[in-house]
Amino acid sequence: MRKFYTSESVSEGHPDKLADFISDSILDEFLRQEATSRVAVETLVTTGMAVVAGEVRAEQAHVDIQRTVREAVQRVGYTKATYGFDAEYSAVLVAIHEQSPEIASGVDTSEEWREMSDAERQDPANAESRIGAGDQGLMFGYATDETPELMPLPISLAHGLTRRLAELRRSGELPYLRPDAKAQVTVVRDGEPHEATLTLVDTVVISAQHDEDVTNEQLERDLEQHVIRQVIPAKYLNEDTKFFINPSGKFVIGGPHGDTGLTGRKIIVDTYGGAVPHGGGAFSGKDPTKVDRSAAYYARYVAKNIVAAGLARRALVEIAYAIGRAEPVSLRIDTYGTGVLPGDQLAEIVWQEFDARPQAIIRQLDLQRPIYAQTAAYGHFGRPEFPWEQTDRADALRAAAQAAGAQL
Repeated sequence: MRKFYTSESVSEGHPDKLADFISDSILDEFLRQEATSRVAVETLVTTGMAVVAGEVRAEQAHVDIQRTVREAVQRVGYTKATYGFDAEYSAVLVAIHEQSPEIASGVDTSEEWREMSDAERQDPANAESRIGAGDQGLMFGYATDETPELMPLPISLAHGLTRRLAELRRSGELPYLRPDAKAQVTVVRDGEPHEATLTLVDTVVISAQHDEDVTNEQLERDLEQHVIRQVIPAKYLNEDTKFFINPSGKFVIGGPHGDTGLTGRKIIVDTYGGAVPHGGGAFSGKDPTKVDRSAAYYARYVAKNIVAAGLARRALVEIAYAIGRAEPVSLRIDTYGTGVLPGDQLAEIVWQEFDARPQAIIRQLDLQRPIYAQTAAYGHFGRPEFPWEQTDRADALRAAAQAAGAQL
């Protein structure tokens, strides 16, 4: 039976992604000045205005929020007042206050740490239990061998399309393009991803903001030639593949002038394109003590190493936390029947080989540094520049699985 899988991506100039980029640019600036800054910042953008709100705790960092916001907007490409929102003339309102002392105390010293004796606190094995999770919640990580980057094919192709649009706009090759854009890819298979003998792209949808004087005919011709056929390998296309380019007609009014943007409103775009569940918490604007960000990265790290080790063709990792506690409250692994060991046995190996306490995650992935603004567009996963994309634990996992009786 044929099955359809659809994923969406939006460009860096989409209002929600612009809001994410502003929030993460503020986070990066705090971390650049003070690595232990606690930041939870959200941004709203609309016609002629950006509103930044949230909670921060930093003793040494003194960030010029207005300047950081305007520089972020400039980098994305909103440089003309005629866009209805721009780096120079739009208002920037700031409503940031101190982090709640109740949240801060639970993060600074976990419940486990408070219950330890002085001797237990001196034990190196307990060192990573000092800080607690910055929130409760469940986080998911996923990996699949259907692409070289171990990501689902539909979201990889969708991100490729929006990234290509940005490249053509920035290079001037298609000078009429403006910053806002969306892409959507539907893939059809004759079974599950790891079983399919046929994989084709059924439908491609692109909506790209453009200058007033561009015709639909020119846009359709250029985007098919310079975007779709440059990004999507020919093996996935056939005569039945449908292309819908700016299907609503004109797309001149875009960005925050066309639609309000808000931090954290594109979490499926940020993760796996709907291929698997996602946690309830957004990523952008949050420092790594917030496990809805750092633990989602770690869950991806675990899942990718499982697949890279050859222990499964697909792997979903779910980790749950209680606010103020260091140890996760649960770990679940689902390999969709592709694993060399049952999920519960694989979970036991992961418990032994990985340390998912928040302080351990921060240390292992080196997360207290300004790396977050670049995550805001084109997905947080499947990009080799990020530390959670390493597969440096695959050999250790493979050895542990073999010791547990797995036939590899």
